[in-house]
Amino acid sequence: MTKTERLSHHEEEQIVERTSPPGEVVYHAVYREGEHELQRTTAELAMSGLAAGLSMGFSMITEGVLQACLPAAPWRPLITKLGYSIGFVIVILGRQQLFTKNTLTVILPLLRKKKLSLLGNVARLWAVVLVTNLLGAFVFAWFMAHSNTFDPNVRSAFFELGNAAMHKSFTALLLGGIVAGWLIALMVWLLPFAEAARIWVVIILSYVIGIGYLPHVIAGSVEAFYLVADGALPFSVCICRYVIPVLIGNVIGGVALVAIGAHTEFIEASE
Repeated sequence: MTKTERLSHHEEEQIVERTSPPGEVVYHAVYREGEHELQRTTAELAMSGLAAGLSMGFSMITEGVLQACLPAAPWRPLITKLGYSIGFVIVILGRQQLFTKNTLTVILPLLRKKKLSLLGNVARLWAVVLVTNLLGAFVFAWFMAHSNTFDPNVRSAFFELGNAAMHKSFTALLLGGIVAGWLIALMVWLLPFAEAARIWVVIILSYVIGIGYLPHVIAGSVEAFYLVADGALPFSVCICRYVIPVLIGNVIGGVALVAIGAHTEFIEASE
C-alpha cells in the first residue's frame, strides 16, 4: 500500500478543506439560494428591495465625499471609485434584495424546471425588487438633493456624478450594462464559498464596475435621480435614457452570459 493510500481520516479532512469545491457544488448552492428567494412573500421582497435601494445611495455618498475632498487629478478616480463599493457591501453582505443579484439566482430554478408557474414567480420577484429598488434609490436621491446633510462642495460632487451617469449614449449604456451585469452575476457565483474573503469579492468586483464606468441600474439610478430631484433632468428622460438601457444590459449580462452558461455546463454534469 502506498503512502497516499494510507492517509488518515484527519489527513483526508484536511485535503477536503484545502480543495476548491467542484463547480457542481457552487451551482447547487446558488440554485438553492434562488429557490429560497422565490419562496419569499411579496411583502418581504418589497421591504428588502426598498432597503437595498436606500442602501445603494451610500455608494453615491462615499464617492461624492471622496471626490469633494481630493484634488482634480488623473488619479482621483482610482480612489473615489472605492467609495462606489460601499453600497454593494451593505446590500450584499446585509442580504438585501438587489435586482441584478437576482438575475442569476432565481433564473437557475426556472431554467432547470421550465414551468409556467415558476416563470410567473420569477416575474413577480423581478418586478417587486426592481420597483422597490428604484423607489428606494429615488427617495434617497431626493433627500440628498433637498437637505443640508452635506455641504455645497459635496452636493456639487453628487451633481457631477449624475451628469457623468447621463453622459453616455443609449448604446454605450446598454453595452456597459451587459458587462456590469456579468460582473455582478460572477460576484454572486463566487460568494457561496468565499468565506472570510466575501467582503473582498464584493469590494474588488464592484470597484471594477466603478473604475470602468460600467452602469448599474440601481447604483447609477441614485446618481441620475439626484439630477431629477435637483430639477436639472426630467423624470421621463432619466427613465428612457438611463434606466431602460442599463436595465436591459444588466439583465442580458446576468442571465444570458452567466446564468445560462453555468446552467448548461453544470446541469448536464449532474444529470
